[in-house]
Amino acid sequence: MNDESGALAAIDIPGWVPAQLHPGWEFLAAYPLALAAVIALVGITVAVVVRLILLHSVGRLVRPLPGELAERMLRVIANVGAFLIGYLALVAAIQVLGLPERIEAIVTRILVTLLILHLMRSGMRAAHIGLKVLAALRDRYQIVEERTMPLFDLLANVLVIGAAAYALLMVWNIDPTAWLASAGVIGIAVGFAARETLANLFAGFFIIADTPYKVGDYIVFDTGERGEVTKVGMRSTRILTRDDVEIIMPNSAMANAKVVNESGGRWERFRIRIKVGVAYGSDVDEVVELLEKIAFEHDTVVQEPKPRVRMRGFGDSSLDFELLCWVKQPALRGLVSHQLYMKIYKELNKAGIEIPFPQRDVWMRSADDA
Repeated sequence: MNDESGALAAIDIPGWVPAQLHPGWEFLAAYPLALAAVIALVGITVAVVVRLILLHSVGRLVRPLPGELAERMLRVIANVGAFLIGYLALVAAIQVLGLPERIEAIVTRILVTLLILHLMRSGMRAAHIGLKVLAALRDRYQIVEERTMPLFDLLANVLVIGAAAYALLMVWNIDPTAWLASAGVIGIAVGFAARETLANLFAGFFIIADTPYKVGDYIVFDTGERGEVTKVGMRSTRILTRDDVEIIMPNSAMANAKVVNESGGRWERFRIRIKVGVAYGSDVDEVVELLEKIAFEHDTVVQEPKPRVRMRGFGDSSLDFELLCWVKQPALRGLVSHQLYMKIYKELNKAGIEIPFPQRDVWMRSADDA
């Protein structure tokens, strides 16, 4: 009896075990596999219950989120809570098996490593969903928008992966100082070797954050090329010209070049200028009235701001006028200009208003006359 009492007294019961469970713990301590199985089973059961509680309680808090973001965020939170309890139960089960100290430490570190990797994955998902929530609240967080999502998403992933890497080094008792120093040296070498790529990458960050132009805008380069922005990437910007030719410009060149955004400004409307010359002696009031009427009757021309006509000067053989009107999009500039020129030519002919062209009188003199 004294030996049995001494054996029971020698059983080490963890402090987190309630006093009511001490008899059962002492009984199962003689069967380590059974005790580990019971701990794992209880831990998994508690994890399932906690997940259900989180789904019910946290669901009220995230329900106001827009769209399906509430359900996705709720699942991430509930799964993280359940996995934390499950991994802790497995670690406790490993410790009661009585394995050699070295093997127990290795198995425990492997489980903690898996937990950190799972938390890293969940953290990346939660960061992505959180950014989508901020993007949906544009009235409060205007900086987080659809076009800036890739930048903030990348930064969030870098922070989460960095924190996970540091935690993994600490779990395996690896000094992170040497690794950080090596990473710094490698970073300097990579920076010199790929400076053009890095320049394009950082320029892409600034373009996405500053948004001087966006997908769908019509821009004009200082070299004269004009087209629609089809994609703004981290390395380059793609423009589709009116000839259906795609131009790929590095972001570093875009950041240092003069770019005219025809879709920018107060509105997306674009003003076109139609130059018209009529013969001297024409009724200028009739010309102004005719040109304004043509612009007002055109279906694509915007009525606000109103089209207007300005006389620009006295040419060598014509009175120079200019019709100023707006179209809804810069892409309509060519088509509407063509239609207006055609209509103006026909209406001037009907009104009997002459469109002059340069003429020269040549006097010929023969040698005999000289």
